[in-house]
Amino acid sequence: MKKDISIYIHIPFCVKKCAYCDFLSAPACDTTIEKYVDRLCEELRRYGEKYYDRRVITVFFGGGTPSLLSAAQITRIAETLKSSFDIDEQAEISIECNPGTVSYEKLTTYKHIGINRLSIGLQSANDNELRLLGRIHTYEQFLQTYNSAKDAGFDNINVDIMSALPGQTIESYLATLKAVVDLQPKHISAYSLIIEDGTPFGKIYADMSLDTDSDTQTHKAEDKTIVDAIEYPSLPDEDSERQMYYLTEKMLSEHGYHRYEISNYAYEEYECKHNLVYWTGGDYIGVGLGASSYVDGVRYKVTDNLDAYLKEQCVYGDGATANVGCAGFEYEDIMPLSVEDKMEEYMITGLRLMRGVSKSKWRSIFGNDMSVIYGDVIEKYERLGLLETVEEKKDVFVRLTRHGIDVSNTVMADFLLDKTDE
Repeated sequence: MKKDISIYIHIPFCVKKCAYCDFLSAPACDTTIEKYVDRLCEELRRYGEKYYDRRVITVFFGGGTPSLLSAAQITRIAETLKSSFDIDEQAEISIECNPGTVSYEKLTTYKHIGINRLSIGLQSANDNELRLLGRIHTYEQFLQTYNSAKDAGFDNINVDIMSALPGQTIESYLATLKAVVDLQPKHISAYSLIIEDGTPFGKIYADMSLDTDSDTQTHKAEDKTIVDAIEYPSLPDEDSERQMYYLTEKMLSEHGYHRYEISNYAYEEYECKHNLVYWTGGDYIGVGLGASSYVDGVRYKVTDNLDAYLKEQCVYGDGATANVGCAGFEYEDIMPLSVEDKMEEYMITGLRLMRGVSKSKWRSIFGNDMSVIYGDVIEKYERLGLLETVEEKKDVFVRLTRHGIDVSNTVMADFLLDKTDE
């Protein structure tokens, strides 16, 4: 029986960079995009030769904005994928798309070539909040995209939303939540805005934080080419952000969505299978600029230098990639994971899931009881009310409590093992 594997396909292009985005993405000309598609298809063919003995269970087109590519370009990638790999008949095949970059005709093409799940980036139902984020679309354009997707035959749709946005109020966030649940998508991803260094927001809100009266402060952007808005209101205070966080779970639960991961909600049986591969330690290939892979205990990633990726002859560098990568492509950060690394990652990613980490699965993977490695840490956070051990369906799970989710980063950091003696 073939071993399962998943594939992530990175499309690093967008119409323009959003003010909060620190992903590997940027605008590009048509010629560059076409060269990229050529190179991407070649990379897929090379991987297909290497992993002919694997069964692909999920595929995810991410970015950037994958829907920026033409229907013909996406079709070419999909056909290369199908001819190079053994794709399971029930495979989940997802693509991210943004309103303003996808038409009904393009959506019908997606459906025809086998894409069966859409992830639409809304972020907010408030046009002013969208403008401040630097999004290229309005809420009305999102609705047009969503309805076109339904008309094209898509049933499995995710909608991305964000809280703690500049100038956002509890009332405006609730309006976004209500607008989305009224559409009844099968899946909702609800993230809190994180201000990242190196982004326009990173500069704007770093400057704003220097003002002690930031509740009423606005900031004029120096770089209007990145974000169209001229002035930026302050971010919601901590109490408002926390209230938005709790209201998300409350409202979505009331409308039939179960929270299966810290930031993800779905109707039953519509959880994102591709992301579950990441969170449960499954094998996956990442193709495209800067994409990461994890196969047979080794993590590596493609170069994030576009010129290097596009050139006809790439070199390995240290030669170590010969065992994991594909000839002709440049890889970096090759890292075989030790048993301790795998234990850390298994616990930290598993604790993102509401069900937690299975003790029986841990034992089958690592050959010991979880308490041998993490007994003291688990007991510590159980005493603090941040972790709990529960029996469920003839298994035992260690998981975060509701309060533990609030401080999950602090808890997860304690699952890093001391390797100073190695």
